[in-house]
Amino acid sequence: MSLALEISALSKSYGAVHALRGVDMTVHSGEVLALCGDNGAGKSTLIRVLSGAHEPTGGQMLLFGKAVQFKSPHDALRQGIATIYQDLAIAPELNIWQNVFMGAEITRTLVPGLRVLDKAAMRAQAAKLLQSLNQSILDVDCAVSQLSGGQRQAVAISRALLWKARVVIMDEPTAALGVKETAEVLALVRRLREAGVAVVLISHSMDDVVAVADRVMVLKSGRKVAESVTRGLTPTLLAQAVMSGSF
Repeated sequence: MSLALEISALSKSYGAVHALRGVDMTVHSGEVLALCGDNGAGKSTLIRVLSGAHEPTGGQMLLFGKAVQFKSPHDALRQGIATIYQDLAIAPELNIWQNVFMGAEITRTLVPGLRVLDKAAMRAQAAKLLQSLNQSILDVDCAVSQLSGGQRQAVAISRALLWKARVVIMDEPTAALGVKETAEVLALVRRLREAGVAVVLISHSMDDVVAVADRVMVLKSGRKVAESVTRGLTPTLLAQAVMSGSF
């Protein structure tokens, strides 16, 4: 597996508050890295830095071996890192293809000097992206408000794939979902891994982490305090490691 994302000695301060303190992290293509820790551990700050929402105070970030600095979330997305937050940043009353292509609409020339939306092309490509995630949604004209939680995650992931994201950060993707919808989302995570995408999974659910992650990294007070492969771990052992800061 190729090294997709590497951060070294990453730090972030807000005045006198040190939210991240020299964090090192790696994630490979086709790997799921889970990020765990109690509230205030630094997970949200790390996501904001990786997604381009905040600039780090110090440290280095490499994307496929190239040093990168992001000025905005769109800049990070353009360079290959997509972040899917809990609210998914989707418009429930718009239909599926409109959500997938929001901000990246396809147009065609109707007459010289006049371009219009190519709705047929966007419908076809949205359906293809969903099929790549093993989704059986047949009607991409369906409003997102009519979809299940798992299906909405698929729409958000499809939008990330449209931008050719090679690293996808998922923030608490199963929060407030039922058993069936959680299983759907975990299947999507596995599908991304199979497609060679590097996934950073932030989750408070130890069961979810053990089920899909290849490795787990624990943050505490802005520092990386523990890291382990998940093979052989149980949710109970992982919860103990989060509390104690060691495996």
